[in-house]
Amino acid sequence: MIFSSLFFIFIFLPVTLLLYYLVPWKLKNFVLLIMSLIFYAWGEPVYILLMMFSIVFNYVSALQMDAYGKARRKRERRTSFVVTIVVNIAMLGVFKYYGFFVNNLNSLFGSSLKAANIALPIGISFYTFQAMSYIIDVYWGNVAVQRNLIDFGAYITMFPQLIAGPIVRYKDIARQLKHRTLSFAGISDGVSWFIRGLAKKVLLANNIGMLYDSVFAIASADRAALTTWLGIIAYTFQIYFDFSGYSDMAIGLGKMLGFEFVKNFDYPYTSRSATEFWRRWHISLGTWFREYVYIPLGGNRVGVPKHIFNILVVWLLTGLWHGASWAFVLWGLFWAVLLLLEKYIYGRFLEKAPSVIGHLYTIFAFIFGWLIFTSSSVKGFSNDLSSMFGGLQNGFADATTWYFFTSNLILLILCGFCSTPAVWRVFRNNARSRHPALRILSALSYLVILAACIASLVNASYNPFLYFRF
Repeated sequence: MIFSSLFFIFIFLPVTLLLYYLVPWKLKNFVLLIMSLIFYAWGEPVYILLMMFSIVFNYVSALQMDAYGKARRKRERRTSFVVTIVVNIAMLGVFKYYGFFVNNLNSLFGSSLKAANIALPIGISFYTFQAMSYIIDVYWGNVAVQRNLIDFGAYITMFPQLIAGPIVRYKDIARQLKHRTLSFAGISDGVSWFIRGLAKKVLLANNIGMLYDSVFAIASADRAALTTWLGIIAYTFQIYFDFSGYSDMAIGLGKMLGFEFVKNFDYPYTSRSATEFWRRWHISLGTWFREYVYIPLGGNRVGVPKHIFNILVVWLLTGLWHGASWAFVLWGLFWAVLLLLEKYIYGRFLEKAPSVIGHLYTIFAFIFGWLIFTSSSVKGFSNDLSSMFGGLQNGFADATTWYFFTSNLILLILCGFCSTPAVWRVFRNNARSRHPALRILSALSYLVILAACIASLVNASYNPFLYFRF
């Protein structure tokens, strides 16, 4: 089940909200847990057992660590913590990296081991990281252990952010699991967030994604340079509006339920450096790696060699988190190198240079990064890169290029405009205006956008969110 589906919008969500609003407070988390399990089982009925194992295992492990801590049995507590983290990582490793590991063993040693065809459970990277954040924070003493299994299960399975984030750390939501406020203003704000996210996905990501699909359906050896550029620019917009659209919908759904989730995107394409870009893109993932990997390794409060090592480790893991492929490893290392270059070589120049230089540099950086990211292999990336710079001798542009460009020009301009804060500021200012006419105009605008999304969904084919596969 996906947010951008008629079934979710007109059946699952209304039924869930009706039940949730009608039951007394002490049963709201129970309703949330049950509906979240139904939401997940709708598309992954087999792997609901895996999720339930994760819930019970991490719940019991945290209680065990807490008991050892009260008994001052430090060694047993540490052992319990290590075992819990290892089991979580192993669970993720088996389902996500087993085939990658076996294939690389075969390539390295010339063996012929056969990897079982294991389907990747949707959302496993997200809910496993949420569970580990809870375990780590309990071990560090940052949060009290959760003794209510229903509340803990609701945290892990919460359907708004279950499949593709944002990654909600337990310490950010622990209090809300017990005390949160439902208000008309909060629900109204949540609906606005949801409609904006739905529009990003349905009206922008899905349509610009067609350009990307059309371009990359052509073999790299047959593409003109500008055609490849158009294709990767289309993907640049698609992945932003697809993922940030999901995050906006998740935040909106959370508000409808009384929760406040962290912001996951802050207009990253307006950044002036790679460092700023990663403060604005997938904020919850960056925060997770910073708090649970980078800082424990020593962060930047170490010597230069150790700091370089820390950055490389974090970005190697970030690349692998996105998928079991050497292309993702290369993507992570690409960003690691850029961040290190900014830190030690030209970062101060970027700060002092005219903003246009920083923007152009960063635009080129993330477009190049997405070319790596979307490649099926390192070889595929190499071919696409050659195509972008005319290395395959197909010329700068051809008739296909101009067809794609002219037929998608308005959409490309609209995507560029909507990736800045300008559109949101108009809606926000109208909604908060003292003039009733502007507030009414804002409400009508949202209704028109929702109607456009529904009309698009009526004739749409199945189009899941890109980050479902991570």
